[in-house]
Amino acid sequence: MEIERFIADCIAANEETDAQAAVNEVLAQAVSTPAAVLAALGDPTKAGLNVLLSSPTLTIFAATWTPQMNLMPHNHLMWANIGIYTGREDNIFWKRTSDGITAFGANALFVKDTAMLPEDALHSVTNPLQRFTGGIHIYGGDFFDTQRSQWNSETREEEPSDGARIREIFQRENERLGLKRC
Repeated sequence: MEIERFIADCIAANEETDAQAAVNEVLAQAVSTPAAVLAALGDPTKAGLNVLLSSPTLTIFAATWTPQMNLMPHNHLMWANIGIYTGREDNIFWKRTSDGITAFGANALFVKDTAMLPEDALHSVTNPLQRFTGGIHIYGGDFFDTQRSQWNSETREEEPSDGARIREIFQRENERLGLKRC
């Protein structure tokens, strides 16, 4: 896998009429050879977001999850594609109700799997494994400069979120495991 070529292919696909589906084809092709992705990005050794591209119309990063890491329910306010190249990612899907949010579905992503989330998706993420998980996440907008929401995992109360808050969560996971600062 050539990172620069992958990014260029994603940028070109993002210009298609159905940008999310076109970008997902590029992503699916990439994660279909997980050994090549691992060779290009390296084995995950800590929680983090390795940003490959950040622009107003497209954000691409390799997200790495510590063993048994959880991320509370959150939204993106833009479409998202996820492709797993090592480990596993479990998603619980949520919907708004008069009481806040309630779970209504789930999906487990294994190596070579991809998922397309619409811009109104609300989900939580867990790495259920005793080892690291790595996935390429692609967003149809500026992930880091978009104000969005997260929901408290226990109370299900809505809170503000953005790229900085997400990075803090990943850093806390590293600290929990005694890993170096990301």
